[in-house]
Amino acid sequence: MTVQDGKDVTTDSRVRVFAGTDAEATGVVVDDFGEAAGFAVEVGGNHIADPARRYAVLLDDGGLVFADTADLAAE
Repeated sequence: MTVQDGKDVTTDSRVRVFAGTDAEATGVVVDDFGEAAGFAVEVGGNHIADPARRYAVLLDDGGLVFADTADLAAE
C-alpha cells in the first residue's frame, strides 16, 4: 500500500506514525489488515464499534498502535 509520502509500505516496513504531530513515533508494520479494516459495526441502529485501523505498528519504544494509511510515512 502506498502511504502519504508516496512510498510503498508492507509488513516489516519501517514507518513513522502520525508524522509531524506531537504523537509522532517510529516503528515496524507488524500486520496489514487490508481494505476490509475500514468499516464501522452497527446492529439494529446501535453503534457497536468504530472502523478498525488498517495497520498494526510495533513502536520502537515497545508500544503497539493501530493506524490508517494516511497516518504513516515510510522511513
